[in-house]
Amino acid sequence: MAQAPHSDSVVRIGVLGCGNVGAAFVQLVERQAEVIEARTGIRLQIARVAVRNVSRDREVQLPEGVLTRDAQAMVSDPTVDLIVEVIGGIEPARELISTAIANGKPVVTANKELLANVGHELWAHSDAAGVDLLFEAAVAGGIPLIRALRESLRGEPVRRVMGIVNGTTNFILTKMTDEGADYSAALSEAQRLGFAERDPTADVEGFDAAAKAAIIASISFGARVVAGDVYHEGISGVTAADIAIAQRLGYVVKLLAIAEQDVDSPTVAVRVHPAMVPVAHPLASVRDSYNAVFVEGDAVGQLMFYGRGAGGFPTASAVLGDVIDAAVNLRKGTHGTIGAFQRVPVRPIDETSSQYLIGLDVDDQPGVLHAITGVFANHGVSIRAAEQEGIGEGARLVFVTHRAREADVQACVSEFRKSSVVKRASGLIRVIGE
Repeated sequence: MAQAPHSDSVVRIGVLGCGNVGAAFVQLVERQAEVIEARTGIRLQIARVAVRNVSRDREVQLPEGVLTRDAQAMVSDPTVDLIVEVIGGIEPARELISTAIANGKPVVTANKELLANVGHELWAHSDAAGVDLLFEAAVAGGIPLIRALRESLRGEPVRRVMGIVNGTTNFILTKMTDEGADYSAALSEAQRLGFAERDPTADVEGFDAAAKAAIIASISFGARVVAGDVYHEGISGVTAADIAIAQRLGYVVKLLAIAEQDVDSPTVAVRVHPAMVPVAHPLASVRDSYNAVFVEGDAVGQLMFYGRGAGGFPTASAVLGDVIDAAVNLRKGTHGTIGAFQRVPVRPIDETSSQYLIGLDVDDQPGVLHAITGVFANHGVSIRAAEQEGIGEGARLVFVTHRAREADVQACVSEFRKSSVVKRASGLIRVIGE
């Protein structure tokens, strides 16, 4: 059972972690406490903050005795009413959250990696304990996407959610598009400005976006989707030439997270990969480190959520919104259930379909085009448009297909790589949003 706060008006918060987001959250609570109390009748109070190193300099000043190294004691402390987890990773976050829930404490987390791997277990635990486990900040920073999917669109048959959910890759691709920079130069600029980590692998290879896509699919479709179910492909293979071709054809290259539910079967498809988006599509205009998510439903049509997808204060704002909801529910002795998750088949990338851009480096000589179009025909892939760049040994053929099955297109590429008339097959980019 959920525990009652120590008074009708005060909810004492224990915070796990005091980094960029944790420090911003503490500051927001201090700034907004009076306004929140006036609107809800609840006074939020930072009771304890658990950190690894209590002597480290921090962006926020905390009263003496608030900092602690003993996270386990804090999540079990009966004088702490609600837990905020912003340490990231799976362990010890999983154990600490489980202990807090077992002790009747609602939990607010920004931990996408945790939820994308063991979220279903923790949501079931929180439902059984009758307390909230809220996570708005885990997917799109300050953008209120999860609340919309959980509440406003709860009765909506959502068919597809796709979006830009990683600011680092969007910044890099924007630089490559606007300035013609190559990937390595754009990445270096992102690192210099603090938009990319020293080790950017999680962002640029699509791991971060894949974790978010798993959570989005779970909430949108009520399906058990984990990070390992999500096909992911990053942007490190995207070249300035690919982007230039896309621009010439009327597209912008974006790294998209896509979750779709099949209308005619119980399957879902969840994937992350670079995609060519038509310049007229709303996602094409999302620039720099901004995020945007496009939701398509049967009744509501198309919606787009846009804003800062990361950063200390935008993320902390989403955490604070969840904390207020959890505090109100705790005071009332209730909680918001996330509902049941069904085990449904996750369709592999090979069984999805799209349009594709394919670039082939060839020698410009008789019979080459015939041989290449024959490969497409043999695998049932229809060509929508084709053009040639250069002549002689430096010729490059660029094809845009009609909608085709992924497995058939990959079979074409595999055959091209073995062909004597093709020197290099590159630039395979899916076309989305037609």
